[in-house]
Amino acid sequence: MSNKPTSAQQSQFLGRGWQFPPTFSSVSNQVAMNEGEKNINQSIDLILKTRRGERSLLPYYGSQLSNFLFRSQDATLKEEIAKSVRYTLLNDEPRISVDDVIVSYTTGSESQVVISVVYTVKRTNTRHNHVFPFSILEGTNLAVRAQGA
Repeated sequence: MSNKPTSAQQSQFLGRGWQFPPTFSSVSNQVAMNEGEKNINQSIDLILKTRRGERSLLPYYGSQLSNFLFRSQDATLKEEIAKSVRYTLLNDEPRISVDDVIVSYTTGSESQVVISVVYTVKRTNTRHNHVFPFSILEGTNLAVRAQGA
């Protein structure tokens, strides 16, 4: 007898929920739903985009990525972001085990930190990768204005 979960058990474990942002079908009068790995990826996005303390009934839910805005892009920042993401997902997304968090910087006019989360779904032992773009400099044109003034 196999210990491998059936697709119904996998679906039940992985969950099903509203697509975010919520969208509604005018034809069926239903809200759009997602499930499986797509539901987990969306959950990761929501967790990382929510500031800790933003939800009054869940004060420890969410990330502290906003603490890293306007910081110098160096190896220390990469490690701090990786540790923060790992800790946040450990506490807020119980369906996964985080295998690795890879932080890299983009170059060019849009300065971003790209956070790649490699995770394993606990119940199914399937590995996935999720990329979360995090902007480190909200007002990138401020330095240009200051030089021109």
